[in-house]
Amino acid sequence: MTARLLFSAILIPAALQAQTTLTATVTERYFNAIRRNLEASADAMPAGKYDFRPTDAQMTFGQWMIHSAGRNFQDCAAIGGETPPHTEAQLSATLKDKPEIGKALKDSFAYCAAIFGKLDDAKVLASPQTTFSFLHVVVHNNEVYGNVAGYLRASGIVPPSTAGAGR
Repeated sequence: MTARLLFSAILIPAALQAQTTLTATVTERYFNAIRRNLEASADAMPAGKYDFRPTDAQMTFGQWMIHSAGRNFQDCAAIGGETPPHTEAQLSATLKDKPEIGKALKDSFAYCAAIFGKLDDAKVLASPQTTFSFLHVVVHNNEVYGNVAGYLRASGIVPPSTAGAGR
């Protein structure tokens, strides 16, 4: 009986830990990093450059930040089974300057972090939509960052991921 108890004491914590491997890894390694980079990008870009776009066909820097925030609210609401607190269209219609846009971006990441804090792997994998939304937060924000890093460089600003790496 003692051997069974000891065996259970070892296996139960290991099984519980395995249930959050995906969510913990994605959150710690990928979500937190892209959150830092995009929030730092929003802070680094001067207010007068939020309307900057490399060509007429491209989105402005501010539009990229609004797009990221809108998708964060949409994807994280889907994960949490909630109605998004804001849509991209609402944000686009109401946000006009750096402080408002930066706050919305940070609020969207805080909203996602709160949703992610309630997740385990079973919840993320419960449906294709939940899995997509969870992974999309990270993948999409990395795509956004890939775009805005070029906007920062064109504005003479070293992107946060490069600046943080000491390059």
